[in-house]
Amino acid sequence: MPFANVGDIRLYYRLEGKAGAPVVVFSHSVGADHGMWAAQVADLLPYFQILRYDIRGHGASDALSGEYSMEFLGSDVLALTDALKISKFAFCGLSLGGSIGQWLAIHAPEKLTALVLANTSARIGTREAWDARIKTIGEGGMAGFAGTAMQRFFMLETLARNESFVDSMKSVFLATSSAGYIGCCAALRDADFREALPQIRVPTLVIGGDHDISAPWDENGRILAEKIPGARAVRLPAAHISNLECPRSFSAALLEFLLPPRDGEDSLESGFAVRRAMLGDAHVDRAIANTNEFNRDFQDLITRYAWGAVWTRPALDRRTRRLLVLAMMASLGRWEEFAMHVRAGLAHELEPCDLKEVLLQTAIYAGVPAANTAFKIAQEEIEAARAT
Repeated sequence: MPFANVGDIRLYYRLEGKAGAPVVVFSHSVGADHGMWAAQVADLLPYFQILRYDIRGHGASDALSGEYSMEFLGSDVLALTDALKISKFAFCGLSLGGSIGQWLAIHAPEKLTALVLANTSARIGTREAWDARIKTIGEGGMAGFAGTAMQRFFMLETLARNESFVDSMKSVFLATSSAGYIGCCAALRDADFREALPQIRVPTLVIGGDHDISAPWDENGRILAEKIPGARAVRLPAAHISNLECPRSFSAALLEFLLPPRDGEDSLESGFAVRRAMLGDAHVDRAIANTNEFNRDFQDLITRYAWGAVWTRPALDRRTRRLLVLAMMASLGRWEEFAMHVRAGLAHELEPCDLKEVLLQTAIYAGVPAANTAFKIAQEEIEAARAT
């Protein structure tokens, strides 16, 4: 298992993605672990190298007794990234992770390329509230606060739906070291960045939840967005763990903020690159060879706008886009295009089971005759692919 010795403790971490890609570090909430970011990893991995870790006192990282400080927790991140030879990184922290992010932006801004502060505050709660929670955990362990924690983490509607991620979060919470949780509660109790917010010069995105009772927007996220120079803000219809209640919206906000702007990008060049990746060199080479004065503008149009502008958008992955195209081509009876996209999909991200599911969906919403023809064509392409 990947561990790093950091000062007086051992931290568990996971580093995923292509070496050399820009790095994003994810830092979780108090009472959680690195696993809460699984959905964001899947969405961002095509573009970034992702570093997740268990904050000291949590998950598989060491849990020392005693009170922690935000300096300890921030220094852990610096020591971990140094150990992994990561000189610069974007940082995304939620709740406790957001407090760590503020410390980093104030004390080590040269390390950060960007900062995402989710469901957090410059001053979370009151000293009295944190002391009361520390007492509760100290006397009754994690089980004594688990029900309250889930009610603060998630909306009542989410709890009523019995979502699987709620049970997962509860299991992680109950397995968290009481000593580690208490140590981090002390760090949150003592942290206050209100006066230092104007010093933060790192590009910052603030994400808040409209139903977050732990960090209500007006008293928390709004202040961060107003006091940090140039900060952007996004609000989601979620409670405290907004990346689990609105995973796609959270990832979309990250991608829009963290990916470099496309202004001035050559959409024709990027369009050809995507077109080749999706349809294959042979198809694109034939299209180029058949380009003439009559159809040149049309080829330019589809390459720039279909492939260069739409297919390059990060919010949907390429597999999803392929399935959408197949459903629409079958629904409209565009059989030449349908066969071409089946052929290209089977050569890349798609498998026969994917085709079956999208065509069953097509049968329900676009009609059995369309699906019948689509199944016939898809079967022919599957058999042709197996024969090669």
